[in-house]
Amino acid sequence: MKIQKIKIYFVATVLLGATVFTSCKKDEVVSLPPIGGYNSAEEVGASNLLAHWGFEGTDKETKTGAAAATSKNATFTSGKKGQAVSFAAGFLQYNEIAALNTLKSFTVSAWVNVKNNGSNPSSFFTLTRPNEWAGSINLMAETGWFKADKDTMLVKGLFVSKLPTGDSWQDSRNEPSKGGDLAFKGAGKWSHVVITYDGASSIFQVYANGKKISNPEWEQRGTTGNLIAATPSKVVLGAWGTNLPGATADSWQVPMTGLMDEVRVYSKALSAGDINSLYQLEDAGR
Repeated sequence: MKIQKIKIYFVATVLLGATVFTSCKKDEVVSLPPIGGYNSAEEVGASNLLAHWGFEGTDKETKTGAAAATSKNATFTSGKKGQAVSFAAGFLQYNEIAALNTLKSFTVSAWVNVKNNGSNPSSFFTLTRPNEWAGSINLMAETGWFKADKDTMLVKGLFVSKLPTGDSWQDSRNEPSKGGDLAFKGAGKWSHVVITYDGASSIFQVYANGKKISNPEWEQRGTTGNLIAATPSKVVLGAWGTNLPGATADSWQVPMTGLMDEVRVYSKALSAGDINSLYQLEDAGR
């Protein structure tokens, strides 16, 4: 639900012990102030937005209208912004989205509500590679690193790029022992998680709730200009490529249990300011 304007019909103010009544005309509206220069989340990076899942009672991707080719244990419930998808060890899988096949830079953004479990990680978004658990681009959390009663969330980005010598794995996370933000208390509640990669500078970063949390030592990846590997690929929300029908998953590759909302993929690395604006706007239901 995109909320940009509020109608005001009647205001009562108590001032210095006296009650003062004011009124506005029925059709008069008051616009909410912009956040970072934007009136809604739809305006942030609009020209670079390639895919968006709002989950307003449907699993369709809003840019192309593509529905999930495979749906497992996925239902809809109240979300961070309108409705959200709820997974019970489930996922949604989409066939090829052509715009995602030739990315040199990217941003993946999502609202998630997932608990730690002490046993396995949680995959939020992946672009699959044939016969591989890790896709070309992956947004995930190491929910297996902490017990269920811990609210610390370790968010991770992973991508695979093409080099002359073969595929190269690159990752970045809020690593507790390497300067990342261990204090991100995002497990078990709605949290905005984002990964960005700039192909020109080879900088790979992780954000949570509008703040950069990735370990600085891991942000410079040294793979400037390389295309993301494996095309065409499928999009999976909530699981790994190895969880799809016909594939074989290892024991730790378990589909997600939790909630997800407002998944967005961009063809550039959004700036820190734009990520903060996106977080604030969606947090406000805008």
